[in-house]
Amino acid sequence: MARTKPSISVLGLGRVGLCFAVCCANRGFHVVGVDVDEEKLDMIGAGKAPFYEPGLQAMLEKAVEKKDLELTASAGEAVARSEVSFITVGTPGRPDGSVDLSQIESACRDVGKALAEKGAWHLVVVRSTVPPGTTGGLIKDVLEISSGLKCGRGFGLCMNPEFLSEGNAIRGILEPDRIVIGEYDKRSGDALQAFYEQFHGNGLSHGLILRTSLINAELIKYASNAFLAMKVSFANMIAHLCQLLPGADVVSIMDGVGLDKRIGRAFLNAGLGWGGSCFPKDLAALLKFAEGLGLQLPLVKATVEVNERQPLLAIELAKKVLGTLEGKRVALLGLAFKPGTDDIRGAVSLKLIEALLAEGADIVAYDPMAMENVKALLGSTISYASSAREALREADCCIIVTEWEEFRTLRPEDFKELMRKPVVIDGRRIFRPKDFEQVVHFLAIGRGPRKLT
Repeated sequence: MARTKPSISVLGLGRVGLCFAVCCANRGFHVVGVDVDEEKLDMIGAGKAPFYEPGLQAMLEKAVEKKDLELTASAGEAVARSEVSFITVGTPGRPDGSVDLSQIESACRDVGKALAEKGAWHLVVVRSTVPPGTTGGLIKDVLEISSGLKCGRGFGLCMNPEFLSEGNAIRGILEPDRIVIGEYDKRSGDALQAFYEQFHGNGLSHGLILRTSLINAELIKYASNAFLAMKVSFANMIAHLCQLLPGADVVSIMDGVGLDKRIGRAFLNAGLGWGGSCFPKDLAALLKFAEGLGLQLPLVKATVEVNERQPLLAIELAKKVLGTLEGKRVALLGLAFKPGTDDIRGAVSLKLIEALLAEGADIVAYDPMAMENVKALLGSTISYASSAREALREADCCIIVTEWEEFRTLRPEDFKELMRKPVVIDGRRIFRPKDFEQVVHFLAIGRGPRKLT
């Protein structure tokens, strides 16, 4: 006889929480979503996603229509009406690299108070990214103190790190590479594994679930992001070298490196650097955490340093051709930190804009999804175009900042016809150099000077 699917609650309906909640609802679970932002709750309740993520809108509409997703601002109400609570609130970074845990501490306090009134065993699952030792330390302590219960007896506790990739979040939840369960005790781990077995049904492949300790699960998240960021920075380091060597091209080099099965091709794409809400925050937090233990992490530090320099390569290339950027019109194609999202947190575009303004450039930008977010942040500091072609009009230089698919359809002739001085800097290596070099002044990250024959 099939087990009845448990009701779950998801506390924090940001990018991580809402995508997870909607996927659970579409897999047949009854979900109670919690957020302190009443305006956001109203928006979600009306079936409208508060941010862009491919596939999310249609799934949200279905979940709301079928009433598989209910919403509340009360954590107590959500805990009372569910058997498993997933905590997905934000853990933003501070300027010094440390992590602000105030939101998760508050959420756990609310959950603890609800547990005190519930009178039944309840599983608490932390999906927010927290420094090593936090789940078994601060979080457990807050839950125990606010509930008056003992972890392992009155309630269960797991750390279940999310590995969300914006632009591919829905697929990542429905078809994950792995599920990491950090468990306080066996009962907690068994309960969370049972949830995922029901979530994935026959699609749960052998070896997909890794069960480990709370602190190991926390560290898996940080180590994973640090390693992925390191691969990107490694490719960018080689790209910098290639730019000094006639005939060298980082794309061909990384293709060759990636053929080695021990290495793989993923995350070896050179460009203007990585951004977003995870890599910058998590690497800074890892460095700060290690520093507190009296330990330096030189590889992680170098990974960050390479990335901080990378956007400036585009400025250097532009100045090499134009001499000065003072008064020059520079078109930026792409503002989101990556394609498939409207997120501009930690985006390379913002670093470029700051540097270009300091050089005295006039900036016009276009992005198919992130324009409103940038307008809210920068206002009229820069100009905005309604299309890529409009952004190119009368520009002295164009920099490809985000590798949106629609930019790949631009032809060399488009740049030549629309721009005042067709200087094109491919910051994401989306164009074939041989298609452009005979038509415009084309420069690309990681491509050395043309070899003289």
